[in-house]
Amino acid sequence: MDWWTLDWHNLFAPSVPVLETLVRGSLTYFLLFGILRLIPNRHIGTIGIADLLVVVLLTTAVHNALANNYHSFTDGALLVLTIALWSQVFNWLGFHVPWFQRLLRPPPLPLVRRGRIIPANMQRELITEDELMSQIRQQGIDDLSHVKNAHMEGDGRISVVAYADAAQRQSHATNAKRDS
Repeated sequence: MDWWTLDWHNLFAPSVPVLETLVRGSLTYFLLFGILRLIPNRHIGTIGIADLLVVVLLTTAVHNALANNYHSFTDGALLVLTIALWSQVFNWLGFHVPWFQRLLRPPPLPLVRRGRIIPANMQRELITEDELMSQIRQQGIDDLSHVKNAHMEGDGRISVVAYADAAQRQSHATNAKRDS
């Protein structure tokens, strides 16, 4: 092959049927989305599941297209467009359909309420007390009794709300004892 001659047909003509590429891309997206949705949030960090999924799939798709694992540019482009399309559809659905938003980003899960750890929720997210306390200390709070609420957010971060002052803490402690 001459350096200046390109086989335009092999470069752009799909080597795999277009529908097959669309179905493969869609099934891969759905499978990985489902798997990533089951992983506890703390393993995801601050990036959303759908965002992580798109990055992983696009990286793989682009790599294959660049490394010539596909026989045509069109095969790789269709796969990338399929992944991007599903990401956009999921984002649109999450904005317009409340129950779908909960699938994409679960609601905040309480880990601490009125200075007390909620063990079942800690276990659900596989967070140890040491890990929780580390996150609380990063918020400038060194005593759990100073924490009004702490939640595992949908993106894996832990948000902490401290009592405003000692009087407020005492008032909540008194109410908690009365409610028991």
